[in-house]
Amino acid sequence: MAYSQATVVIGGLLHVPIIIGVFWLFQSYVAKRSGSGSTTNARPSTSAAKVTASGSTPKAPTSKSTHAAVPVNTYKPKAPFLGTVLENYSLLKEGAIGRVNHITFDLAGGNPQLEYIEGQSIGIIPAGEDAKGKPHKIRLYSIASTRHGDNYAGNTVSLCVRQLQYEKDGTTIDGVCSTYLCDIKPGSKVKITGPVGKEMLLPEDEEANIIMLATGTGIAPMRAYLRRMFEPKEREKNGWNFQGNAWLFMGAPKTANLLYDSDFEWYKTNFPNNFRYTKAISREQKNSKGGRMYIQDRVLEHADEIFGMIENPKTHIYLCGLKGMEPGIDEAMTTAAAAKGIKWSELRPTLKKAGRWHVETY
Repeated sequence: MAYSQATVVIGGLLHVPIIIGVFWLFQSYVAKRSGSGSTTNARPSTSAAKVTASGSTPKAPTSKSTHAAVPVNTYKPKAPFLGTVLENYSLLKEGAIGRVNHITFDLAGGNPQLEYIEGQSIGIIPAGEDAKGKPHKIRLYSIASTRHGDNYAGNTVSLCVRQLQYEKDGTTIDGVCSTYLCDIKPGSKVKITGPVGKEMLLPEDEEANIIMLATGTGIAPMRAYLRRMFEPKEREKNGWNFQGNAWLFMGAPKTANLLYDSDFEWYKTNFPNNFRYTKAISREQKNSKGGRMYIQDRVLEHADEIFGMIENPKTHIYLCGLKGMEPGIDEAMTTAAAAKGIKWSELRPTLKKAGRWHVETY
């Protein structure tokens, strides 16, 4: 028998209440069998994974903050922004090893404006050509300034750059882009791309706890975080008033190589309840075994406090610097976790999944 479209629709609608009733009865049955006694669905927990006293970790939430408003790739390699160098000066004190400079670029006049937030990176395309006559490839650098820039006007970006040098066949080779940047003069034009990156962004929660592990120029994003947290003018300008606890572990070969040290000491003095600053100076300090003091040694020294903070779902850990620092940190965290009956190999991916473990190494 053929049916008209209207008849089919009406017939279908008449069955809707019956279907709903059957579904409700089935749901009630399942709820009673599970012992909940409720027919409503409970809201899943959105809190980040927390380490319990027994060493177990509840299932981590699968969702992270989307950071939808984060600017990405405003300028691309084929059409970079041409920034002007405003200043370029050494960050090292007398007797330091190597060469590290703080370089600031003017972003004014961009169409669109090159905007960024703390924890992102920009790309630099060095002037000139490589040995094959092709333009040099882009290099990425972590941004060392806040979104407001060092001048608080919102139209500059700063980098912390170490000149790369290595030996090859008995000859010292200088890194192409790092040498270009360390040598560049104020007034020069530089091709800039980006910004890029969402891995190292700060949480929006003003009461978050931030543990920072940095070596060398890995301090760049940490400097941006700390300026946003504690610089008086920054606190006036942004609508984000940090009230949590920040703890910086900074590794350097010598005291003269500590970058932005006077700024961090000022924060420590003026915000003693919110900021701790722990240094690991490998060629001047000894660890508990009499060897050189590295950042992982400091982590072991403060293991109880660190894991006490990790128990708080508001705590985030940031790791930035040479890739070679990762195994040492991983070993230290494994040892520290084991002392509390926790498996770091299981906890770390849980923290990562919860958006609380942030790593950027190179």
